[in-house]
Amino acid sequence: MLNRRKFLTAAGLGASSMALTGCDVFDNQLRIGAPLRSFLENANDLTLHAQHLLAGRDSLAQEFTEADIRQPMRPNGVTAPNDEFYKGLMAKDFADWRLEVGGLVEKPLTLTRDQILAMPSRTQITRHDCVEGWSCIAKWTGTPLALVLDQAVAKPEARYVVFHCLDTIDRSLSGEIKYYGSIDLIDARHPQTILAYGLNGKPLPVENGAPLRVRVERQLGYKMPKYIHKIELVSSFSSIGGGRGGYWEDYGYDWYGGI
Repeated sequence: MLNRRKFLTAAGLGASSMALTGCDVFDNQLRIGAPLRSFLENANDLTLHAQHLLAGRDSLAQEFTEADIRQPMRPNGVTAPNDEFYKGLMAKDFADWRLEVGGLVEKPLTLTRDQILAMPSRTQITRHDCVEGWSCIAKWTGTPLALVLDQAVAKPEARYVVFHCLDTIDRSLSGEIKYYGSIDLIDARHPQTILAYGLNGKPLPVENGAPLRVRVERQLGYKMPKYIHKIELVSSFSSIGGGRGGYWEDYGYDWYGGI
């Protein structure tokens, strides 16, 4: 079975037969910092700019009807965080949960769940595309991220929005690594980028990211972090994680992850 890294490698090279028979040959060439990987990453950057230029910053991902929802939303990534702090929040139905908004902002925020629920909302029926090859259509309801950013007021030097999560995705002798991801301010302000708290007309389930997850409908599933508790605006990723803008990106995934 192909692992995630090899799946992305195959996609980047555009050669499925190579993925099935020869991925190991390219392991050294595709390590972070290698010339071939740098070439492919530049191509990914071109994809990002081409999408913004040709499709338009506010072009919408396809939306569907309720008749297109034919199965429950398949969860991706962690589905039951084994973190004591998270489990304590869940035991109280997230009444004590807070969303912090900070970093390069003029007005740092701390929002309760009720405050987010009271904000204007958007509902959209979209398709979730996973890097592992599956997709699923579901109805999402949440607060447009742009409204939260409007309250916090980004500083001029801010370029990216980083989402910090409550779920531990990796444990080692050096400590726990919490999931995190990021998008740029262009996609953060896209009309379909929401902080989702509802799924198919019901409160967001734990396995799908309760109490709050990100939906960035023009990008792959790993670009939509779950269990978020902090939003940080930054000018670069140099001091965060491995410096590449996300947990999976630190392991070689494409930062943009567009579809």
